Amino acid sequence: MADTEHISLVELGVSDAPAGLLLSIEAHWNQNGADWRFLLSKGTVFGVRDGKQLVATAALLPYSSGNAWISMVLVTANWRRRGIATRLVDACLNAATKLGLTAWLDATPDGARVYGPLGFTPTLQLRRLRLAAPTGVRVLQSLSAYSLAEFIARDGGAMGFDRSHLLTEFAGRTGSRMLSLGDAVALTRDGRTAHHIGPLFAETHESALNLVDAIVRSEQGPWLLDAVHSQESFLQGLTANGWIIERPFQRMRFGRTTMLAAELPFAVAGPEFG
Repeated sequence: MADTEHISLVELGVSDAPAGLLLSIEAHWNQNGADWRFLLSKGTVFGVRDGKQLVATAALLPYSSGNAWISMVLVTANWRRRGIATRLVDACLNAATKLGLTAWLDATPDGARVYGPLGFTPTLQLRRLRLAAPTGVRVLQSLSAYSLAEFIARDGGAMGFDRSHLLTEFAGRTGSRMLSLGDAVALTRDGRTAHHIGPLFAETHESALNLVDAIVRSEQGPWLLDAVHSQESFLQGLTANGWIIERPFQRMRFGRTTMLAAELPFAVAGPEFG
């Protein structure tokens, strides 16, 4: 393997989607080929190659209102702990600075310890949950379709900036559904190994739980969902219904933290394409 000091970063293109997918499969992430093609066509993705093999990546996806998201920070097993991920994130930060954008990312606990010294500060604590199949017998509730435009507006109120091109991409895919039950609304989409629920917005944790239960009983799993840790009643309801917490992760913002929007979602789908 090459000396770390002499490793060159390259900018990747859409033709690199299959190689990127192999990295996320190795990491047991839920991304599919469509996620990689979208990021490579709409964002800036940096990589490291060992000969013809892609061994590491990091992506920057611009949003509106001066924001962008860093995701797909992946390093194949025998190239880890050599500072490559830090170099790739630095490349994304430099690209964001040139565009006048503030960068966000979702970090594992190990990642958060790396990104903190780079200038990232914590915002939300999140939990990734998985459900193999719903438990118990319940009456199947009727789900209604929901307007994409209204969903985008609600997402913007919760996130604090517009993600319309990302949500439009997700909603337009085969297998995606935008559903409502009472005051609760959610987007569901297919991943590589599981369906993903989120973003999900609701007025109460009860209505959020009712919508999640109706969704998982309307289609065969497994399912993934990312929940805000501070929504304790929602998390407790999920685990009581058979959901298993797989891992924690931390949403972080580069620079000083700002006030979060008053309306926090009960469940969020991070743009990490998890």
